[in-house]
Amino acid sequence: MDWSKPVNAEPFRIKMVEPVRMTSRAERERLIAAAGYNLFALDSKDIFIDLLTDSGTGAMSDRQWAGIMQGDEAYAGSRNFFHFKETIEKLLGFPYVIPTHQGRAAENVLFTTLLREGQVVPNNMHFDTTKAHVEHKRGKARNFVCPEGLVAEEVADFKGNMDLEKLDRFMAENGKETAPFIMLTITCNSNGGQPVSMENIRGVRRIADKHGVPLFFDCARFAENAYFIKEREPGYAQTPVREIVREMLSYADGCTMSAKKDALVNIGGFLAMRSEELYQQAIVWAVLFEGFPTYGGLAGRDLEAMARGLQEVVEEDYLRYRIGQVAYLGALLNEAGVPIVLPTGGHAVYLDAKRFLPHLPPEQFPAQALTVELYREGGVRGVEIGSLLAGRDPETGKNIHPELEMVRLTIPRRTYTDRHMEYVAQTVVNVFQRRESIGGLELVHEPPVLRHFTCRLQPVV
Repeated sequence: MDWSKPVNAEPFRIKMVEPVRMTSRAERERLIAAAGYNLFALDSKDIFIDLLTDSGTGAMSDRQWAGIMQGDEAYAGSRNFFHFKETIEKLLGFPYVIPTHQGRAAENVLFTTLLREGQVVPNNMHFDTTKAHVEHKRGKARNFVCPEGLVAEEVADFKGNMDLEKLDRFMAENGKETAPFIMLTITCNSNGGQPVSMENIRGVRRIADKHGVPLFFDCARFAENAYFIKEREPGYAQTPVREIVREMLSYADGCTMSAKKDALVNIGGFLAMRSEELYQQAIVWAVLFEGFPTYGGLAGRDLEAMARGLQEVVEEDYLRYRIGQVAYLGALLNEAGVPIVLPTGGHAVYLDAKRFLPHLPPEQFPAQALTVELYREGGVRGVEIGSLLAGRDPETGKNIHPELEMVRLTIPRRTYTDRHMEYVAQTVVNVFQRRESIGGLELVHEPPVLRHFTCRLQPVV
């Protein structure tokens, strides 16, 4: 223990606990085979430490639970909606907001409103549901992440940045008729939870203005991105996170949000914007898909919990602990020689499956094979972010093999202690020490959309 360094103590006390059960290795072998080697198909009761996602899996505060007891369940005009709307406007600066049951529902409303068949959505990197919604509308998802964002071992402060030169060239060659808007994902989930700098955000805004198109953020993890700006970008060290958040969002025309991340709730999302005209267009689809515009597929109590969570997530003691816990797990693995995406991002540690299992070709889904092995070893559930998630090219039908082949160990908010992180690290190291014995997987069933959720696999013989 290096006593010269400050201890990253949790800025909360634990008031309630949920028992978890450790299964035996033999049980896990049977369970993962029955699940078709797909960790989404496992029951949560059979998981010891669940790092599948940070989406809706965190712990709410006593203040949020108190707000739930004050839910106004009116069909229209709930007072909780107006508290929620006021919070969005004060924190993010958007006067118009449509609640949705989660982030992908906000994407559905936005893309139904703005995207037409054959059009292209530029992004730093689309995540799975965003890409799926673009393609469902018969559009095309294009990624313009900076070059260093595709090199797992390269250390850079803002690997989620958009490649401004490539984006500008693409927009100049295609125009707003081809690309009706630009999206920016903050932080960038698909390459390691990497942040986007304020300078880069301003650059994307300039390109959007130059070509006459709106800019939307996927801001599921906006507070984590703001904290990285405070920590890493010159000129922001003394700026409160709330002010950084407000400046970041000032460059956007609107945003989609999975509130299950940085609003610290178990369900919910929203679509927010500046334009009343766009809002009037969007609520037509919101009513069809989600419900009346003041509840959007949620109970009044859910709206209240979201409003309070958005206020809590920008507290700097919380963010220091949150980012610090992810960094702690990353440091344990890096010190043990385990190949990970560097630097660690805001919500997860990403194992580099290409370097972890170099003997497995991408056709055998090495990242998925690694998730299976982590479960076998210690009952830890991670998630594959690689060739299985990437799916098939919608035009050729061939499997897509992305530059980054990763396993995401996603840390739920305010849920696990650092001792849990040490157990996870031990599990990963144990697997790493016998990595040459790990075999690949092949598909035996795959759905046409978002196959990684419900597909079934088997070991390659």
